[in-house]
Amino acid sequence: MIGIGVIGYGYWGPNLVRNIVENPGASIVAVSDLRQERLNLVQARYPGVKTTRDYRELFTDPAVDAVIIATPVSTHFELALQALQAGKHVLLEKPMVETVDDGFRLIDEAARRQLILMVDHTFIYTGAVRKIKEIIAGGLLGPIYYYDSVRINLGIFQHDINVLWDLAVHDLAIMDYLLDVRPSVVTAVGIKHVAQKEDIAYLTCLFDHSIIAHIHVNWLAPVKVRRTLIAGGEQMVVYDDLETSEKVKVYNKGVTLNNNGSNGKNNGSNGVYEMMVDYRTGDMWAPKLSTTEALYTEISHFMECIEQNKQPITNGEIGLRVVRILEAANRSIEQQGQPIELGWERISL
Repeated sequence: MIGIGVIGYGYWGPNLVRNIVENPGASIVAVSDLRQERLNLVQARYPGVKTTRDYRELFTDPAVDAVIIATPVSTHFELALQALQAGKHVLLEKPMVETVDDGFRLIDEAARRQLILMVDHTFIYTGAVRKIKEIIAGGLLGPIYYYDSVRINLGIFQHDINVLWDLAVHDLAIMDYLLDVRPSVVTAVGIKHVAQKEDIAYLTCLFDHSIIAHIHVNWLAPVKVRRTLIAGGEQMVVYDDLETSEKVKVYNKGVTLNNNGSNGKNNGSNGVYEMMVDYRTGDMWAPKLSTTEALYTEISHFMECIEQNKQPITNGEIGLRVVRILEAANRSIEQQGQPIELGWERISL
């Protein structure tokens, strides 16, 4: 049984604790939060769990083998570094850290101490995303053309990060998991209306493999939308996370270009380039998806990685790749959408 301590019992903390309690391989030992009223909720629901306003007590408690950090991103680096230095395995809420340099330091510290460092990119553990991964890996879509995502709603405004770091982080993690290539250039535009940080943003990632990705995120939308399109040369996928049953739909649709026998030459007196476009419209099918809660799957994976000393699916390097793109996006916004080239030195592909 692996003992776990949780730092932060705000929005996400209750979900973490509940899934730890339900997991037979884990035991929730302690919860830390600066607000006593939040700790009172823990004590009322889980009377056997230790609560404290001093997170350092989790680092010195021998019953705590691993720490899950669900606090503002500005605190991630210091808390995770102290946990690792105390010999604790770490699961960090997304986004991993504020800077690439901080991410490198955590990865190096975890490797030096042979500890697990994992990032809470929960969507990677959903049945929908895992099924899409299976479909792409099986070659059903053919060569990937584009990744297009819309993630919008009204609020919740964050005080320390902009809308890209709050919402686009999900899509970037999903994109990183699904595609075997990394973007080479990032461009982004955003604007502030209500919050001190950008509350609307558009992010574009260009690849060296004829792939383009576009992500639209917004805290000021009248409706909630969570929809992703992934198009390939053979088939296309629509992933709607708000659908109750058929979250993933695969469409056997596409186009084929023919030069109408002209062999690519100009025809006619006006030199018109003739080209025939053939449209392929086949069936749509919705694969069966696992209904296990993603966070439960993620906690189980964290326990497995600790027990078997293996790298998590969402390890520190994956978390760092997402941070690198977000950093570049911030720079692009500051430069009114100028393209920012990405370097992937030290980060495995």
